[in-house]
Amino acid sequence: MAANDPEVDRLWEEFHASVNMTGEELRRWLLTDASGEDAFPADGDVSVEGERIVQLLGKRRSDVTSDDIDLMERVSRFVQDELVEPRPQDDAWRRKMMRVGHDPLSPDSGPADT
Repeated sequence: MAANDPEVDRLWEEFHASVNMTGEELRRWLLTDASGEDAFPADGDVSVEGERIVQLLGKRRSDVTSDDIDLMERVSRFVQDELVEPRPQDDAWRRKMMRVGHDPLSPDSGPADT
């Protein structure tokens, strides 16, 4: 990707505002979560998506690929769309959010301001 691309910079910031778990926290969650529900409906194996998010969290901004940009857009949009609605007080919704790296019980959980 082009270095210092303002759109990539904006998306990088939006993604990191939406994903409030560290890569290690997300990896641990994915290894222990046993529900099998998809965070991204119809997008295949959630463990693959989750692992891609973990890998992306370990990258430098200058190393993102076009696939990473697509994933950052999807994750950011998913989290923001979910947070716009009133939050259900159930474990299934929290598990769905945590599969993409957003813990709604975290103090910094809320609609992203981007």
